[in-house]
Amino acid sequence: MFAQLGLIGCGLMGGSFALALKHAGLVKHVVGYSPSTNTVQKALQLGVIDAAAASAQLAASGADIVLVAVPVSATEATLQLIQPAVTPQMLVMDVGSTKADVLAAAQRVLGEQVGSFVPAHPIAGKEKAGVEHADAKLYQGCQVILTPTDNTLDKQRQQAFEVWRALGCHVVHMSPEAHDAAFAAVSHFPHLLAFALMNAVTGQPQGQEFLSLAGPGFRDFTRIAASDPKVWRDIFLSNRQQLLLQSQHLQTQLQAFEALMVQGDGAALEALIAQASSVRSQWHLKQHHHPKPAC
Repeated sequence: MFAQLGLIGCGLMGGSFALALKHAGLVKHVVGYSPSTNTVQKALQLGVIDAAAASAQLAASGADIVLVAVPVSATEATLQLIQPAVTPQMLVMDVGSTKADVLAAAQRVLGEQVGSFVPAHPIAGKEKAGVEHADAKLYQGCQVILTPTDNTLDKQRQQAFEVWRALGCHVVHMSPEAHDAAFAAVSHFPHLLAFALMNAVTGQPQGQEFLSLAGPGFRDFTRIAASDPKVWRDIFLSNRQQLLLQSQHLQTQLQAFEALMVQGDGAALEALIAQASSVRSQWHLKQHHHPKPAC
């Protein structure tokens, strides 16, 4: 049980965390801050927060748990703002989709108090952002990746594990570098592909006509292209090295497919397709029989 949550960023992710803690009976009082007065007012009206703070530092002051739920690009500035309020007894977490840059920022600005910080990435979300979409059940059944380091205090490491598990999450520990490489491949790059495909289709003279004929396959493939542009701009820039590496891997595969089509080599083309189809089918079966809690 936490006496007070300091919530920095009262949007979908932060708001859902506050509601989840409340519904689980894990927090008594929530103090929230957001640069947007409108967002703070909505958070108060919806019962996401109990009180509004005039600054990020005031929201963190006196809290025993703090969640920084801001765009990745704003993490360092936000941690710098709350640094005077961070204590060795406090648990501070973020919810960013990249971790190496977040940890580096924390090490730069938190100084001796960096041991209180546990970088976290809950694999959850919606295409629609904003506190009005906050959901106490958003994190239930999801994976949460924690990337503590040798500097992380044992108490905070354990608290972070326990709080996410209490919210119904499956908690995994990884190094920041391993996290960023993995999620570039299975999350960030698929988003990049979805955005690029939408632009590739609609950028053609007959793009809108083509789009009107699209069916379930196109809909499913491009669902994530409706995601928040600012959020994904930040992720692409902060994890650019791993994304560019994934782009090279894809280009190698595309060139292999293109070469076989040019050659008219149906047997080799079918073999490449069969390879992908088989791996995808096995992965799906594994997910079905041994579901990995993820969203």
